[in-house]
Amino acid sequence: MNEQLLKITEEALAKIDACKDLDMLNDVRVEYLGKKGHITAAMKEMKNIPPEERPAFGQMVNVARDKVEAALEAEKTKLQRALREEKLKSEVIDVTLPAKKAKVGHGHPCQIALDEVERIFVGMGYDVVEGPEIEWQEYNFTKLNIPEGHPARDEQDTFYINDEILLRSQTSPVQARVMEQGKLPIRMIAPGRVFRSDSIDATHSPSFHQIEGLVVDKHITMTDLKGTLDEFAKELFGPETKTRFRPHHFPFTEPSAEVDVSCFKCGGKGCRFCKGEGWIEILGCGMVHPHVLEMCGIDPEKYTGFAFGVGLERIALLKYEIDDMRLLYENDQRFLNQF
Repeated sequence: MNEQLLKITEEALAKIDACKDLDMLNDVRVEYLGKKGHITAAMKEMKNIPPEERPAFGQMVNVARDKVEAALEAEKTKLQRALREEKLKSEVIDVTLPAKKAKVGHGHPCQIALDEVERIFVGMGYDVVEGPEIEWQEYNFTKLNIPEGHPARDEQDTFYINDEILLRSQTSPVQARVMEQGKLPIRMIAPGRVFRSDSIDATHSPSFHQIEGLVVDKHITMTDLKGTLDEFAKELFGPETKTRFRPHHFPFTEPSAEVDVSCFKCGGKGCRFCKGEGWIEILGCGMVHPHVLEMCGIDPEKYTGFAFGVGLERIALLKYEIDDMRLLYENDQRFLNQF
């Protein structure tokens, strides 16, 4: 039995010395010191040995186990050190290389322009209100004085979901919803995405953004509208900016006008940016039609109001001198990183 134990110990030490990695070493540990290991099995044989020989045999088993455990621990330390050194060699950090720059995101040109417009109107005491992009045709058309048969309701111009529901073609329905609440006076802007059946080109897209404005109160006049938009233009394009109102037609306002601003590149003298005219069209506006007030539950004999609408993309294109609307949505970082 003693010779067998000595042989097991020598075999264990030889296998430990031949281990090339920690997995092999663990297999040897299990083979000799595990629950069913050779040295563990030798310990269990003590019950078959005469009582007078048991102390000596037990001491031999303990010595054999201690030798194997010590050899395992020494080899483990050796293999771990070698593994660490190999890892350090393969994971060398070259401190002379340039550091990787952290790429920090920033606002999209349209979002920057929207933040600027909101800042201006909030500073004037306006609320920022949002509404649904999927809208009832009653709010998108009827309550805005656009009756059945009006060209704006044509299926070629508007995305219909069914006869009563559509993708809103303007953010003006938000104005109708706010007026219906009857909480007067009203001073609000309604930014948001709108949809129209337009072909994609440098100045058109089937999906774009609008900012509608609305004021309803007693004694509101065209003078208030002109003063508000004049101040807005000066804040957005510079203090020297002038505004010009041209007669126009919108179903939900009467009288209505298109608004131009003096070219902020040439000061109104005429240049390539303003196509030699000295003026740039930016938005449409007018006094809220009395019939629109009536349909939304507001007495037009007591209250008047004005409304205006501007394309957010148009503001961004003008402000940053971009000549193609499609650039805003191509997600080209070379373009977007300029802002």
